[in-house]
Amino acid sequence: LVAQDLAPSDTASLDKNVVKGIVTAAGGPTSHAAIMARTLEIPAVMGVGDIESFVDGDKAVVLGTDGIVEINPSDADWDEYTNQAAAFQEELKRLRESANLEATTTDGHHVELFGNIGKAKDAKNALTMGAQGIGLYRTEFLYMENDELPAEDVQFEEYKKVAQDMKGKPVIIRTMDIGGDKELKCLDLPSEMNPFLGYRAIRISLNRPDIFKVQLRALLRASAFGDIHIMYPMIASVEEVKQANAMLDECKEELTAEGKEFNKDIKVGIMIEVDRMNEAIGSLYQPLHPGVLRLIKHVIDASHEQGKFTGMCGELASDPVATMILLGLGLDEFSMTASSIPLIKNILRSVSKAECEEVANKALTMDTAEEITGYAKSVLIEKGLL
Repeated sequence: LVAQDLAPSDTASLDKNVVKGIVTAAGGPTSHAAIMARTLEIPAVMGVGDIESFVDGDKAVVLGTDGIVEINPSDADWDEYTNQAAAFQEELKRLRESANLEATTTDGHHVELFGNIGKAKDAKNALTMGAQGIGLYRTEFLYMENDELPAEDVQFEEYKKVAQDMKGKPVIIRTMDIGGDKELKCLDLPSEMNPFLGYRAIRISLNRPDIFKVQLRALLRASAFGDIHIMYPMIASVEEVKQANAMLDECKEELTAEGKEFNKDIKVGIMIEVDRMNEAIGSLYQPLHPGVLRLIKHVIDASHEQGKFTGMCGELASDPVATMILLGLGLDEFSMTASSIPLIKNILRSVSKAECEEVANKALTMDTAEEITGYAKSVLIEKGLL
């Protein structure tokens, strides 16, 4: 499938038995369309620029792991790529055979390894891949798929299904994160200069309590059927947290008055996040930049000082090159596309927390993302993990 761009909702509706690869002119590896492609296990290369050279019916190879697209390869290259694909699938099969083992390091440190999902039906696949919980349920797809805002009972049934399917394991559900590249048919959002850092996510929710409280009530009701946690997206200030929690308290009072069951001590958290959705400045997207690592360390340390846990549900959590560094920085929970769990679990089970701390400390002394990436890769290669 070759296109100028794909909306996340378009990608989520693709049939992976029909679509074997995706190439887009716009976007990038961390666009929400790319994330949905990974969830579906469809190889994708986003942000290639010119797509005029693609002709309907041509053969093409899409190396999603390397960001490479080759049109009309030679017969010899085609055979080589076919062999690479088979070897890749064989390695995935090997890793998945040990998917249900605990994510425990060689020196006995247990790591929480969770799955990211976009729909309730994805929870069972996350369990199959060895997820110990759901670290991010993107509820916005409930809103994106319909011409009308989803009613409370519709949302309640979806959240209840995930809670029940996970059988008591933690399920972190993010309140609607719309705006940016996630537009709704059922809600007309204003156009703006920088939609990714503008009127979106919690800012819309706080401005539209008529929409937000419907979701909060549904989440609370579903919490009676499992270990549901609520996560607010795109938080910029403590005032926003207080406003959101005040609405949550209102919903608790309403449900109590109606005699409806819910977990009165439901856990609530926030997302700390940055913008990264512009292919024109894709070279600036450097998750292993020393400044980014220091920011992550600061968040983890501040969280731990207050007795809270810190998880990561962004794409960096599924990058094997980052695994040892993130654990060494003190990250408590890694959450990712289900298909990535076996690989990251294998790395975590093959290293000690102590050596991860050494790797992280050394990385923090380096000046560039390139230097850190090269160092982290060399450690994994030396251990036979890359």
